[in-house]
Amino acid sequence: MSKLKTIIQIISKKAYFYAFLFFDMAEPYNGVKFNYKNIGKTISEHPLLYELKYWCAVFNHKNLAPPYPGGSSGNLSFRLNSKENNFIITASRTALNDSMVNTDFSEVINYYKNQNLITGKGEKEPSSESIMHFLIYKNRNDINAIFHGHSPEILKHAEQLNIPTTEKELPYGTVEFAKNALNLLHNSDFIILKNHGFVSLGNTMQDAGEQTYFFLNKCKSFK
Repeated sequence: MSKLKTIIQIISKKAYFYAFLFFDMAEPYNGVKFNYKNIGKTISEHPLLYELKYWCAVFNHKNLAPPYPGGSSGNLSFRLNSKENNFIITASRTALNDSMVNTDFSEVINYYKNQNLITGKGEKEPSSESIMHFLIYKNRNDINAIFHGHSPEILKHAEQLNIPTTEKELPYGTVEFAKNALNLLHNSDFIILKNHGFVSLGNTMQDAGEQTYFFLNKCKSFK
């Protein structure tokens, strides 16, 4: 087989994968659905940012946040200060991988419901699910890390794993979507968003990550 033919086949397979991902999703990604006000181009320096980068790489390697052209289907964050709701999160339209830099993240300062407005810092807009992250931090003082992904294996076996699942399928990135998740997250730290993805909460990023590992590994017993 010629080198050119091999390259064409690889490109075709990737194109098929991306097409499958887009058409299989309940709703294709079209960017953020909130108003955004940038109040600074540089996010806060924080030692936990290095750990967040590590978990972003893990999510990429474990296919917990499948890629799409220009980004990844998932968002990870950690709370900046105890008893406050500000946090650092992966930016919108950002690919999760093992070579991420500080500009691939955004800092969310506040959310104003009446204006559907998020204020933040960074060179990019924060993740489209920033409203959900904000409301979780606001209502769960014990939570300092939120990992949201789209693992095909976990979603496929959610019922067998007895993972709580939201009743309604709602548009991503909206207040309704966030509240729908929060209803279950008052009593559980790992849930499925119907026809969408999973959310893993933890007191630390290690907690949120290991909890995700637990369910991912349990899926192997169903194959």
